[in-house]
Amino acid sequence: MKNRKWPFVYVGIVTAVTYIPILLTVIYSFNASRISSVWGGFSLEWYRELLRDRDIREALINSLILALLSCLCASVIGTTGAVGMYRRKSRLNDALAMFSMLPIMIPEIILGMVFLSVFSLMGLPFGMLTLVIAHTAFEIPYIYSMVTTRLAGMDKSLEEAALDLGASPFRVFWDVTFPAILPGILSGVMLAFAMSFDDVVISIFVTGPTVNTLPVKIYTKLKTGVTPEINALAAVMLGVTLLLLAGAALAGKIKTVSERKCPE
Repeated sequence: MKNRKWPFVYVGIVTAVTYIPILLTVIYSFNASRISSVWGGFSLEWYRELLRDRDIREALINSLILALLSCLCASVIGTTGAVGMYRRKSRLNDALAMFSMLPIMIPEIILGMVFLSVFSLMGLPFGMLTLVIAHTAFEIPYIYSMVTTRLAGMDKSLEEAALDLGASPFRVFWDVTFPAILPGILSGVMLAFAMSFDDVVISIFVTGPTVNTLPVKIYTKLKTGVTPEINALAAVMLGVTLLLLAGAALAGKIKTVSERKCPE
């Protein structure tokens, strides 16, 4: 009986070490004092300061534009790649699938250095273009893996029946395959959006002097010390990330139209 308590103790310690600092960051974002370590009462002043900070607003807009553009590109590439691999039967499928997941497994600092070298050799001006290309590259695996999972659970007879009824390959994809994989696409896009919105390591390597993203802005502000404004900004980003992850989890549970119509 005593041994059964140790797993709960272990989980409790890990949870406390992981989430108590996050909770304290959120709590001290409502601190009225300018000193983060001293509680001076409840206040929303630092959230109002965020709204008045022009640099923060510009960085937020840049981050949103970057995440939207990169997610759009990654969703097209990841979805078409997953569907193509699903329909193409080859012994190299497993190797290609593993190769497509490399951007997730390679450390971000290595990816950032690689992108920096490649963009420098290509002569691309560092800014929004290089940010979109780099973010698209590491977002593709999230969408690819989600769509592949949905395709693995899809009934192949639905596509075959549509082809037998005279539908063109495009109509089969649009009317049968796409509705089936849509929850996977949405889940992958939301995860990719969260990863792009939070990325700082790769963005530092590939951004330009005139383009600043929100995570990079936070990193530069931290050099002068942690202020309640930084806590408020971190709390906002945490809230956005949690909403995106919750949306991704919800999208993954949505039943497709074909599944609902399929007889049990």
